Amino acid sequence: MAKKYNGCMPPGQAKRWRTGYPLPRDVIFYDLPPVLLQQLGYPAPGYRYVRVGIDILLIAIGTGMVIDAIQDLNAM
Repeated sequence: MAKKYNGCMPPGQAKRWRTGYPLPRDVIFYDLPPVLLQQLGYPAPGYRYVRVGIDILLIAIGTGMVIDAIQDLNAM
């Protein structure tokens, strides 16, 4: 089996988000470590950074709308 490089996500979870659309409710996301959050800079009020697999997303609090993304942290 070939490696998928999807951040150890369960099958079917990889890349289930799109900029400009709400994050699907069944997508698992994690808070960023404080050190990384400090390096990125804190988001504006009403927004938060989360990690989904190997991507960092800026989402709107409340709606879960994906505003921006840093994709494929493995490539960095």
